[in-house]
Amino acid sequence: MTELLEAVLRGLGTGSIYAMLALAFVIVYKSTGVINFAQPAMMLAGATIATYAGPAIGVVLFASLSFFLSVGIAALLTALIALVIERAAIRPMVGRPAFVVAIITIGIDIAVRVVAGGFIGLGARPVPNPWGLDGVDLAGVRVQQRHLVSMAVLTVVVLALLHFYRRTRYGLAMRAAAFDQEAALTQGVNVGNVFAVSWAMAGALAAVAGSLLAISAGVDRRIWVVALIALPAIILGGLDSLEGAVIGGLAVGVVQALVGSYQREVAPWLGDNFSVVAPYVLMLLVLLAKPYGIFGTPEVRRV
Repeated sequence: MTELLEAVLRGLGTGSIYAMLALAFVIVYKSTGVINFAQPAMMLAGATIATYAGPAIGVVLFASLSFFLSVGIAALLTALIALVIERAAIRPMVGRPAFVVAIITIGIDIAVRVVAGGFIGLGARPVPNPWGLDGVDLAGVRVQQRHLVSMAVLTVVVLALLHFYRRTRYGLAMRAAAFDQEAALTQGVNVGNVFAVSWAMAGALAAVAGSLLAISAGVDRRIWVVALIALPAIILGGLDSLEGAVIGGLAVGVVQALVGSYQREVAPWLGDNFSVVAPYVLMLLVLLAKPYGIFGTPEVRRV
């Protein structure tokens, strides 16, 4: 029983990172109707910035404080990068078919990853990690501190997003634009600014997720692949659902941890790395019952 709880907590910690990445995807999709395939590059860029900011800040501050400050700097700079990309490459495409813009985001992803890879080099760059592999005992259940930090950060992010969407002017404008862009325009909503804010928020979230992910093994050129696991999370949760992104990310993390812990004993014939495939199997099973995801909005077309 203890091993099961430890696996679940480990999965919730990793799933919190997936959930933040999934939220970044959903925020852009709700505002623009386009899946932003540049999110893996934004995650890589943010984590890379954190590797440079952390050591510089750590000279004068405590380790834990320098980590969070470096993550904040990475989030701000990545949001600025996302704003520039949106203005230069995405804004001119307004009115074009969604698949055209999606293809452009793939090109942006490749370009940003190449640039970030030049700053990373051939090896892995460490992110300041004040916790290491240290853990705490919760009623006899051992859980690493970095997983608790990831869960705490996700909680803060979700609460901040709830406040933003429900209480702020831009949040209400983004909700209006997500519901109907033409109607929002007639009510005076600047849809272009909504697009820009959504890209900036998504970039900041990707940077936070990438930095939290990198504290375990550092940042290398292949870390962006982890962001692809957020795709099953948003699809099974629903492409246009923020709560679905959170639940989907946590579910994917827990399933992956459970499969990694028990699959060799229960079904060794599936191979040693089936936990990598497990999120996509979960996604397919959910889509068989709920084609639009658990919380997704069914699309109805009149013919």
